[in-house]
Amino acid sequence: MEPAHPRPPLPRLHPAGRLLIRPDITVPNLASWLLAAITRRLPADWLTRYGYAPVLAETFVETGRFTGASYRAANWTRVGQTQGRGKLDRRHQHALPVKDIYLYPLHRHWRQILTTPPAQ
Repeated sequence: MEPAHPRPPLPRLHPAGRLLIRPDITVPNLASWLLAAITRRLPADWLTRYGYAPVLAETFVETGRFTGASYRAANWTRVGQTQGRGKLDRRHQHALPVKDIYLYPLHRHWRQILTTPPAQ
């Protein structure tokens, strides 16, 4: 049984969930405003709940269905694409849709933090 809130694979990388805004909602810049508000609050919330603050957020955008415009408008960086395999594909069957990978730094020294080995 998985815990209700599993820790991310990398201790300081936060896998962002889905953001869905219904088509009948027409508020200018709503998606980028929401993403900015969420990413501002995220490190403090995780520090309170899990005892550490993530330094980098990650999300995936299914390219066949969505453009990723909201993430780009909120200054997320597209860093590449998945291969369409998924984490459970052990036979290399590529059964899932290809997705764009976007990252957003939550700490200004995120690169140094992620590449520094933990103290023993």
